[in-house]
Amino acid sequence: MNKPVKQHLIDPEICIRCYTCEMTCPVEAIVHDDKNVVIDVDKCEFCMDCIPVCPTGSIDEWRVVTTPYSLDDQFAFTELPAQEELADGGEADTGLEALDEAMAALLAEAHKGAGGKAKAPATASKPTVNLYTISKPATATVTGNFRLTADSSDADVRQIFLDFGGQPMPVLEGQSIGILPPGTDANGKPHLPRLYSISSPRDGERQNYNNLSLTVKREPQGICSNYVTDLKPGAKVSVTGPFGATFLLPNDPEAELLMICTGTGSAPFRGFTMRRQRETPGLKGKLNLVFGARRPAELPYFGPLAKVPDSFLHKVFAFSRLEDEPKHYVQDKLREEAPRVTALLTNPKAHVYICGLKQMEQGVEEAFSDIARSAGLDWKDIRDTMRGEGRYHVETY
Repeated sequence: MNKPVKQHLIDPEICIRCYTCEMTCPVEAIVHDDKNVVIDVDKCEFCMDCIPVCPTGSIDEWRVVTTPYSLDDQFAFTELPAQEELADGGEADTGLEALDEAMAALLAEAHKGAGGKAKAPATASKPTVNLYTISKPATATVTGNFRLTADSSDADVRQIFLDFGGQPMPVLEGQSIGILPPGTDANGKPHLPRLYSISSPRDGERQNYNNLSLTVKREPQGICSNYVTDLKPGAKVSVTGPFGATFLLPNDPEAELLMICTGTGSAPFRGFTMRRQRETPGLKGKLNLVFGARRPAELPYFGPLAKVPDSFLHKVFAFSRLEDEPKHYVQDKLREEAPRVTALLTNPKAHVYICGLKQMEQGVEEAFSDIARSAGLDWKDIRDTMRGEGRYHVETY
């Protein structure tokens, strides 16, 4: 009889198909097909390099099995299989417990500053995932392309509007879609889709229309970002997705949100805010936004945000490159808002969302730790409780 072994797996429901883990794996143990991203048990060396780069925690999954799941098995997954019942009480082969201890140490190190395992809010709607794939994408029509940042700014951030016509595209706030850029890479292979967060609510950028919007920043060497930001109305775009099953908006109107972002990380929070405005326009004091950018001219949606009443959305801006002003980052503003943040961290109805550049993550964690410590609280305990209850959400890149 085969002895049990520990196998590293990826949760296909939570994975957003960003392929970052595949590009990171030093032994090429992570591969994908048209549907799933999977791990080759014969190649995986448990180095854990893939753990901290995953924005959703979908890669932090393990099963003890007598017969490992093959690549074909994993490609067929629509959800993770449950832990199987092992014969003889599940006694493992010699060395498995030692491996568990070593992996626990590696995971503890890898999860420093990482989002960890993600869990959807208890009241969130059930998302549709992976409806359109690389080989069978949806075709969207570009209906608009508008610059969101000042012409004088080096940051060229665009809002792109896509219409799906008669093709269903059931997206929720906090989900992403993939854009397939044309052409091939240096190896002659088609480009992988690039993910962009949806920046409109579930009922459409234009309400009750089958459309959505994206917030895209042009990157100098970005193959897909340049393709998308140059799109003209009428252009046809190949789209995969939707993706993401955890970074979702709770449907409970009493849920209070602390949204922390930099740059285009604001995209899902625009969708959150618009959904609340349409659904519960009279609600006050439930939304809080901490938004970081170098300057106001480089902050997407700065003008529209100013028009949202403070009673509906409490807004705090952190600018790091204002002339003759000290540098302020989102973590600095969190510390300035310590009483409000403390109240949120101790509120069982509060949710924390962090989205943007990965560099912000450690600073935000340290700010939360300082704020909690000042109030006689333990941030790690609070964070772990919130994460377990689906109230702590991180997607950084």
